[in-house]
Amino acid sequence: MDILTPSLSAAEQLVEQWLSLAEGQRRFQSHLLVSENRTRIRESICNHIATGRLLVARAETIRGFVMFTIEVGGYEQDVTRGLVENLYVEPDSRNDGIGSRLLEAAETELQSQGADVVALDAMAANEAGRRFYRRHDYEPHRLELEKSLSAVDE
Repeated sequence: MDILTPSLSAAEQLVEQWLSLAEGQRRFQSHLLVSENRTRIRESICNHIATGRLLVARAETIRGFVMFTIEVGGYEQDVTRGLVENLYVEPDSRNDGIGSRLLEAAETELQSQGADVVALDAMAANEAGRRFYRRHDYEPHRLELEKSLSAVDE
């Protein structure tokens, strides 16, 4: 299993994997629409490949990917934050250490680009995902709360 930057020819396969990731997150109350974001994620994937911010796990085929970046814009902070934007492993390749290898490779790349810390999001209801990140020493830093307004005043 190699962890490497793919060529642009892998973009369509990565789009399909991202759509699978987004569909899976819907089970955990993600608001992210799946097929409606196909064009936008294809552009993002191509940009990430071209700028070296996307890695894949490849054996015979691509088994998973990680997208990452250095946080820019916003407020000045006392650390440089790396962001893991998406991490996906094909269902039949899970529990083989691929997610760990992809995450560690992204962390290494982010550190080489000057990141002091790495941040990522996990759906609150995705206990398996949160457990995976805890095993890799990620701790809650900021908690996002949400309230539906459709039920207000009913």
